[in-house]
Amino acid sequence: MDPIISLRGVSKRYEGAAEPALTGINLDIEAGTITAIMGPSGCGKSTLLNLVGALDRPTAGEIVLDGVRVDRLSEADGARFRRRKVGFVFQFFHLLEDLTVRENVAVPAALAGRPGSEADAHVDDLLAQLGLAAMRDRFPATLSGGERQRLAIARAVVNGPAVLLADEPTGALDRRNGEHALTLLEDLNRRGQTVVLVTHDEALARQVAHRVVHLLDGSIAADQRMRLVA
Repeated sequence: MDPIISLRGVSKRYEGAAEPALTGINLDIEAGTITAIMGPSGCGKSTLLNLVGALDRPTAGEIVLDGVRVDRLSEADGARFRRRKVGFVFQFFHLLEDLTVRENVAVPAALAGRPGSEADAHVDDLLAQLGLAAMRDRFPATLSGGERQRLAIARAVVNGPAVLLADEPTGALDRRNGEHALTLLEDLNRRGQTVVLVTHDEALARQVAHRVVHLLDGSIAADQRMRLVA
């Protein structure tokens, strides 16, 4: 089976930086897996996620996601590609505070051009699946940290992305809510969702990931298979 994500010779150097953020990354990620990216602060974890998700371009190398060379996409094509193929979950949620729970989840569906009635039904079903149906008319500021993260995940997966990219999704949560967030990612993965997860918490990564990739100084230092895909 071809990998859903493939990086070949990927390097990234930011203007003015003394050292590259990433150097010569070669990495294949299979569909239907959870891959954890780990390493010390500044090792290139978030840079790698941004490149895979077409939020940034590599200085050198090729990146293919679901059959598309994302490193070649224009800014406009990259935005369209992200709406259809990539879901993002961030440490600090990035919710739209002046919109309700339901409206937050509906926005990406509307931007992707889904028909109104179809999108409405899908949003309501997703809120029910993630335990947010009773909160649909509340605003993010009234939610707990764990509820806000569930909302962020709901928004990220509403368009059925090929890949879900999660950058420190438990970093702003206490241990209990962090474990709940990872359990939710596991549940999504069991339904076929491919997840690439950046985390600093090795215990939690080993709990959920099929594979753990360690970065050090912008290069892959270790690549461990943790468990088989169910």
